[in-house]
Amino acid sequence: MDFKDLATVAGKPGLFKVLKPSRTGVILESLDSKKMKMVAGMAQRVSILSDISIYTTTEEGAEPLEQVMQKIEAEFEGDLGLDSNPDDAELRAFMKHVLPEVDESRVYISDIKKLISWYKIIRKEMPETLTPSSDEGEAEEK
Repeated sequence: MDFKDLATVAGKPGLFKVLKPSRTGVILESLDSKKMKMVAGMAQRVSILSDISIYTTTEEGAEPLEQVMQKIEAEFEGDLGLDSNPDDAELRAFMKHVLPEVDESRVYISDIKKLISWYKIIRKEMPETLTPSSDEGEAEEK
């Protein structure tokens, strides 16, 4: 399983595994213990995680979500060191630590909360997707 097989649906909490396309949309399965299946129609906004990036101040302008989550996994290994209900300053500091070149004017607190929530879901349900498939991630590890 890869980030291109995972999706989020606007207005629905959590993440979904993309099962297959249908005539009216795409068939998804929730990544929680319920494993609920649903058809996301053309009217619903479905975003594939491999297409999502986080704004940065670098020349590229963004960092792919997959790389950011792999950085989080490499450094924290599941223990993010955040309070159960972190305040905005703590969330911003966490994001700045993970991605120093984050564009703070374009990345909102709600985005950081989603990132953390999605990371926890992926780490619990599909931890293999958080390990880099190439040698680039191994160079960053200690």
